[in-house]
Amino acid sequence: MVEVGETAPDFELADSFGKKVRLSDFFGQNVVLYFYPKDDTPGCTIEACSFRDDFETYKKNGIEILGVSLDGEESHQKFSKKYGLPFKLLSDTDAKVSKAFGVFGKKNFFGKKSMGIKRTTFLIGKTGKIMRIFSSVNVNGHSREILEIFQKAGKN
Repeated sequence: MVEVGETAPDFELADSFGKKVRLSDFFGQNVVLYFYPKDDTPGCTIEACSFRDDFETYKKNGIEILGVSLDGEESHQKFSKKYGLPFKLLSDTDAKVSKAFGVFGKKNFFGKKSMGIKRTTFLIGKTGKIMRIFSSVNVNGHSREILEIFQKAGKN
C-alpha cells in the first residue's frame, strides 16, 4: 500500500459517462479518493450517500470527491442516478489502480473468501501527496470525520 507522505500514483480511469479522468487533473485541490467494493450494496450506499449529503461543504472548501470500484460505467450510472450522487465514480474494471494503491486483495466476508477492493479512503493534498489513509473505514460518520480532518489541517 502507498504510504502517508508519498505522492499518490497518478492514473486515468473512465467515469460513469466514459470520460477519462486523471488524478493529476486535480492537483492544486484537496481530494478524497475512496475505494469501495460494489455499487448499490448496503455499506457502499451508506458511504456514497454520506459523501452526497456533505457534498456542498466539500465543494465550498475546494475538496474533490472521487469514488473508485471495479464496477463498469453502466453500473456507476445507475448507482449515481438512483441516489443522486453529485461526484465522479470511476471504473477500475481491471483493478490496476486498486492494486497500485494497495487496496485490492483477499477479503473475508462472513466466512466467504474472495478477491476484491478493501474499503479504503485516501486524503490527498493539493500537491498530490497522501495526507491520511483510512484502511478500516466505518461508513457511518466517515464523511464528517474527513471534513473535520481537512478543517483542522487548514486545507493545506
